[in-house]
Amino acid sequence: MMFVALITFVLALAHKASAHFKIDYPPWRADSFNEALNYSQWTYPCGGVPDGVGNRTEWPITDGAVQLTLHHPWTYLFINVGLGSSVTNFNMSFTPDLMNVTGQGNFCLPSLSVPMKVSDGTNATIQVVTSGDSGSALYNCADIVFRSSAKVPAGACKNDTGMSAVIIGHSATTSNTSAPAACPSSTSTHNSATGMAVEGVVFAAMLGLACIFATGMI
Repeated sequence: MMFVALITFVLALAHKASAHFKIDYPPWRADSFNEALNYSQWTYPCGGVPDGVGNRTEWPITDGAVQLTLHHPWTYLFINVGLGSSVTNFNMSFTPDLMNVTGQGNFCLPSLSVPMKVSDGTNATIQVVTSGDSGSALYNCADIVFRSSAKVPAGACKNDTGMSAVIIGHSATTSNTSAPAACPSSTSTHNSATGMAVEGVVFAAMLGLACIFATGMI
């Protein structure tokens, strides 16, 4: 009986971990899997991790990158940024259009540049928001300082085989779009969220989710 209970507990933990994600680069603010500290990736805006936990990473003003570990078969992905040392408003986005990532494992978005002019030494926080088949949003943050001299470390940006991404553009008539740099192009598959973008009503609803997730309404 105890063995069955142990197996059930381990499987529950594995399922819980698989429903979450990690920011590998720049390093996330803290391990938001740590429920002992009341962290939860369900909590807006940064998984329940407060300001001042962890270090700031020097991050390029131009050609930065965000490296993630994803665990859903497919993921809606939003990467936002807010300026300041204690950010409450993530009002700029590196992914202004809805992005769908298909696959589980290492995923990187390269060649990211801040959407507005910033000065060398400006503190900021990157917010990553994901949503999978559950429909609920998950949040993680990474604190950075913009540096004109900073470079993405070698090996910090990589995509596992089978990972792909598509930008759900402004047309609701197709689910085939160009993938971002360093990601292979993808066509709609049965387990891919891009297949949901064909119908105009659903497409409009998905665009609305971008605003909802970014503001923590879900």
